[in-house]
Amino acid sequence: MVMPSNNTGALVRQLGRLFPGRVGQLIGPGGWRKPSFALPYALDNGAYGAYTSKTEWDAEPFVALLDRASASTQKPIWCAVPDVVADAQATCAKWHEWAPVVRARGFACAFVVQDGMNREHVPTDADLVFVGGSVEWKWSTVAAWCAWFPRVHVGKVNSLKRLLECDARGVASVDGTGWFRGDITQGREFVQYVARTHARQLSIFEPLPEPDDVVIPGVVCDECGRSVPIPRGALAARRGA
Repeated sequence: MVMPSNNTGALVRQLGRLFPGRVGQLIGPGGWRKPSFALPYALDNGAYGAYTSKTEWDAEPFVALLDRASASTQKPIWCAVPDVVADAQATCAKWHEWAPVVRARGFACAFVVQDGMNREHVPTDADLVFVGGSVEWKWSTVAAWCAWFPRVHVGKVNSLKRLLECDARGVASVDGTGWFRGDITQGREFVQYVARTHARQLSIFEPLPEPDDVVIPGVVCDECGRSVPIPRGALAARRGA
């Protein structure tokens, strides 16, 4: 599953409806939107954003995010327990502080691994391993995490090359912010990946595309042979952004 971060645009929702289980959403503090039935979602903790902006992580927006998700009828599939980027020891301490808070809401807990960690560092009660850390360390250890644990999420995946690598490794899900912020080619690669790797059963209850939907030539699902309809104006709007 690919999770564009804090993105519930028309294109993402349409892909979620067409290919259930292939597209989701990662929602961080301050990014809450009412979840779409077509998009399973997970919760981020905002630690990476604080790290990149060189500010101290603030627990209040994270707790507010937990409150919003708790009140929603659609619950998150997991939540990234607060971590400290590039600090293994501090991340373990954060786990002991915050995992009980997250679990008390009934949410599955993801443990964010950092540089220098191995499988012995992962708490036995973690439901999922979230591969964070530095770029170099992350990509040098993805294969190992996938071999050690059945459920692995990889953060900050924004290229087709890395997406295909994660797919080949058996990664359960990835997130990224760059798919619809760059040029049209990057967004097109995202659509092609989702369309060509999905496995779904057609249902009589599945809504048909609207007649005025347009189709990107060449974006065809290998399994069902259908092209992916894109809401009119969605890509044009992205070009002008």
